Amino acid sequence: MHTQPAKPNFTLLLILALLVIFCPMGIDIYLPAFPTIAEQFSVSEKQVQQTVAIFMLTVGLGQLIAGPLADRFGRKPVALTGVALYGLAALGAYYAPSFLVLMFARAIQGLGACATFVVAFAIVRDKFGSERSGQIITYLNGIVCFIPALAPILGAWLTVQFGWQMNFLFLTGFALLGFIVTLFLFRETRPADSHYQGHILDLRRFFPIISTPLFLFNSLLCMVTMSAILVFVTLAPGWLITELGGSVADFTFWFSLNAVLSILASFIMPIYIKRQPKRALKIGLLVLVSAGLLMLLLSQYKTPLALMIPMFIAAFGFALTLGSAAGRALSLFPKQAGTASALLGAMQMSGASLLVFITQYLNLSTPELIGTHFLLLIPFSYLLFRYTKYA
Repeated sequence: MHTQPAKPNFTLLLILALLVIFCPMGIDIYLPAFPTIAEQFSVSEKQVQQTVAIFMLTVGLGQLIAGPLADRFGRKPVALTGVALYGLAALGAYYAPSFLVLMFARAIQGLGACATFVVAFAIVRDKFGSERSGQIITYLNGIVCFIPALAPILGAWLTVQFGWQMNFLFLTGFALLGFIVTLFLFRETRPADSHYQGHILDLRRFFPIISTPLFLFNSLLCMVTMSAILVFVTLAPGWLITELGGSVADFTFWFSLNAVLSILASFIMPIYIKRQPKRALKIGLLVLVSAGLLMLLLSQYKTPLALMIPMFIAAFGFALTLGSAAGRALSLFPKQAGTASALLGAMQMSGASLLVFITQYLNLSTPELIGTHFLLLIPFSYLLFRYTKYA
């Protein structure tokens, strides 16, 4: 029996926004504190960057367990458990006496964020169906784009005024707020006939999903696209501040401007995705590949604009591509939305982290590395335009 996709309402969008914000907030808020953390624990900034990598890794891999749990026990209990774990781990990072303890706390925090992330995607599939999922996901991306604009500003202020630890105390309070909102305002959305069989740790449940060409193509597309975002977020601060001699204020300005454009794109593009979802994906890929080519052409110029102009263009490509691809990847699995969302998230987060880790050994400059990740989308563009099963 098919049900009509629900219309968005403020309460549901608020809950979805809270759930998806945990992950980017856990990354962006303490970026300006990297030099301070490195100095306090007597480690390099590259080592501090690994606290982002391990967070992203556990966000991705943890979804392989969180997704089936959401299909078995429901979205709400998994979301509440994830938020609680996130908050407790943030508190552990606040009190971390050593860099090793900080890394461990970040890994646990990633496990909490993975639950909120996969549940958010499952709720979108539960409530809005395959037709509107891409559109809603793109709106959520627009909401998430506020984080790179606001979190570094907040994080820089907290670090200067109270020390880097205050960033994690803030995340603890944010988790407490999210727990209360989810507990009292969220109504379970798991379908009554939600399909669940076998043991939670039985990875064979993912084989029928990942072997579906439409899912595999679009999830890999999300992974490579996310890798371009991740390499920008983790390396651009060091490039703007250390290589180009900018200040924290300069970094905040460029990230904020990029976020404003991303917000604009993410609220305009869903209108086009709703009308022409397949064409939106094709155009999005072309925009991202073009941004990559421009990034490589401008990489010889060591100026903020040479780095940021291609990213401004890419903001519209991200808005068109990620929402469309994620919606299409989940479209065939209405009764396994949690499991399918988990697999999509694992590939998108952990796969992107692994891809960034591997490509860092190429010894490219930050602009060259970002441009390379954009150009990795060329094979996907070819397949999308060449074969109808992907279109």
